[in-house]
Order: sequence, then C-alpha cells, then structure tokens
Amino acid sequence: MDHTAEKISSLQNPRIKQLVKLRDRRPRDEAGVFLVEGYREIRRALEKGIALEEVYFAPEWFLGENEPALLAEARTAGARLFELSREAFAKVAYRERPDGLLAVAPQWKRTLADMALSATPFLLVVESIEKPGNLGTILRSADAAGCDAVIVCDPVTDLFNPNVVRASTGVLFSVPCVVAGSEEVQGWLKERGIRTIATTPAAQVLYSDADLRGPLAVVMGSEQYGLSEFWLAKADLPVRIPMAGQADSLNVAMATIITLFEAVRQRGQPRA
Repeated sequence: MDHTAEKISSLQNPRIKQLVKLRDRRPRDEAGVFLVEGYREIRRALEKGIALEEVYFAPEWFLGENEPALLAEARTAGARLFELSREAFAKVAYRERPDGLLAVAPQWKRTLADMALSATPFLLVVESIEKPGNLGTILRSADAAGCDAVIVCDPVTDLFNPNVVRASTGVLFSVPCVVAGSEEVQGWLKERGIRTIATTPAAQVLYSDADLRGPLAVVMGSEQYGLSEFWLAKADLPVRIPMAGQADSLNVAMATIITLFEAVRQRGQPRA
C-alpha cells in the first residue's frame, strides 16, 4: 500500500468535514469541484485525462486487487493521496457499500460553442430532468447510442451531483455535456439545420415511423411534466411511443433509450 499518503482517522478532521459538505450543491459550486466515488468511475476519469485533485482510500473497504495500481496512476497524474480509516471512509462515502475509493475532481463548464459535431450530428437534449439517477442513466444511454453530446436544458438537478456521477458509471467523463437554456439551445439547433424530435403521448406519429436519419436532436422532457409547451411548439416532429396496459407514461430514462436506439437502428451502427 502507498505508505507516503497522509493518513486520516479522525472524523473531525477538516478534510473529512469538507468531503461531507461536497455532497451538497452550494459547497461544490463554491469550491468548483465534485466527488467521484468508486473504482470504475475513478478509472474512467483517469482514462479521460480528468485532473483529479485528491484521492481518498481505505484498504479495509477494497473489493479487489487492482486498487493500488489505480492509486499509483492517480498519484502519477498529479492527485494527492490520503489514506482513511474504515470509520472515516464510511463517513464520507455516499454508497451503502463503498469500495474504499473517493476522488475530488474539478468541475468544468462547456458551452454550445465548444461542441464538436460529427458530419451528421446526433444529439440528445433533455429538459428539466429532476432525478439524478435518471440523468446518470440518460448519459449512459447517450454514450451507448453514440450521441455526439448531451445538452441539458434548464436543469433541476446538478450535473455534478454524486448520484449523477454514480448512475452514469463515470460516463459523465466521456460524453460531452453542455448545460444551457431551452431558447438558446433551440435557436442553436435551428441555425445548424438539426431537426428536433420531441416525444409526447399526444403525438400522432409513432417514433418508429418517423425518419430519424440525418442531423438529429432527440428532445426528452422532465419526469413529472414531460416536455414544456416551448419545446412541443418548436419541435420539428412530435412522436409517441405506443403504450399497452395501464401505464400512461414511461420512465424518462427508458423512453430515452427506446427513442435513441430506434434512431441508431435507422442510422446504422453507432460510431465506435
């Protein structure tokens, strides 16, 4: 194990208190950082060149044998390492069953102007998503479908919420994400000739009957209210997913997966 790492066992240590605070948005934003917990998530952050500031580890919680190599890689990349006691790590972890690894990473801010689009853009736009777990799952879906980027409009939940990072399994680091207002995004898409497809139960056209080839943005609404009147009015084509049984709506993450992969089917294989 890394014997040069600073060791912390006291639950009253200022670093322990700060890590607990970083679960909340205001302290995260004030510090310009966020938490990344878990081997897989930290591994993906390092693979994508994220400059982790600090890595906290507790060998008593480790689940495998690869953790020392990951810690060495993080140190080489510039992270400060801190070894925690079992109790101290339990206090800072937000997982019910932690795996003994927690990193602090810098927040980033991308704008629409920063986005690199492919020759035939394929984007996912989500509006006012409320649940961090849904947003994380949506990011995974966009990554699996080969989307160029995810544009998060008027978010209710914070992109850097620990449960977004967790539910995305670290995909947050590999899918370009932009947070912007709906009007700005709609105008930006229109300028670039990117068609918008909006899912709504009121639509006449089935999602599978729509032409989802060419420059495309799939637009999904919030869990509780669906898409706003703004997007329903501005979308180039409203589509619906057929429902059987008693349910009148699908979980937004499920609806996103269904719609994205119909587009993937029509467009051919996602980019490797």
